[in-house]
Amino acid sequence: MSALALLFACFSLGVLVARFAHPPQGLAQAINWWVIYIALPALVLELIPHLRFDPQLWFLVAAMWIVFLGAWALAATVGAWLGWSRERIGAVALVAGLSNTAFTGYPLIEALHGKEGLALAVVTDQLGCSIVLATGGVFVAALYSDGTPQAGHVIRRVLLFPAFLALLAGLLAGALGGWPDPLNNAFARIGATLTPLALFSIGLQVQLRLGRSQLGTVSFSLAWKLALAPFVVYLVGHATGIEGLTLTIGVLQAAMAPMVSAAILAEQHRLEAEVANMTLGAGILLSLVTVPAIDRLL
Repeated sequence: MSALALLFACFSLGVLVARFAHPPQGLAQAINWWVIYIALPALVLELIPHLRFDPQLWFLVAAMWIVFLGAWALAATVGAWLGWSRERIGAVALVAGLSNTAFTGYPLIEALHGKEGLALAVVTDQLGCSIVLATGGVFVAALYSDGTPQAGHVIRRVLLFPAFLALLAGLLAGALGGWPDPLNNAFARIGATLTPLALFSIGLQVQLRLGRSQLGTVSFSLAWKLALAPFVVYLVGHATGIEGLTLTIGVLQAAMAPMVSAAILAEQHRLEAEVANMTLGAGILLSLVTVPAIDRLL
């Protein structure tokens, strides 16, 4: 559970630094740039070439798309009804639709289901959530950050997003036998900076007090992310004949807290970062209770 300890330590340190240490202006934005443009692509470049594709594991990939598309549809529908801004709709779609399948998912799944469950969790993260982030997530961020988005502009943002380019490069490297060891080690070391820096940055920006309308939005986002989304994924898996550990891991990964990179992506695209960061912070804490509870129900 050392990964969970790291998560809490970095997040808490960011909160404490923001409150007591008077960090330099722009520190969080500078860290976010490193996370999105350097650390995340390096992590993808390290992990993707080692994947072994298995069509029987389609459910783990589909589960991540169900969570994302469901969040986007709900955010757009409810947001139009309640008069949310485009920036708020985009932020909710991202943080309610992208699961933290790695930084909270890996340690929780390993603690609950051991190495066998962890192997399936990696498939869910790399073939599912990583691709959803690099394609659907970037598309939504670009779409809602512009007042009048143009299709060509949005597509360019998706295709030129560093994690998407890293995904393509990683797939090519895997087909050719993988990276040389020195290069792979470099990617691993750079990618390892993502978790501590991203969580520290979120801690710097998280607001512990929000307006009434923001609290309602955060509650709505977490209701989908932590409860309704895993229930929908379970129903789809049960209806399609998925059983055993594969069904369990798909549901649990759907129930994980919002992805750290989703909140940073929202901030990078000038969406409603306050809502995104509060949803992330509260979701991380709540998921440590809700995920084991859902596992017991399964």
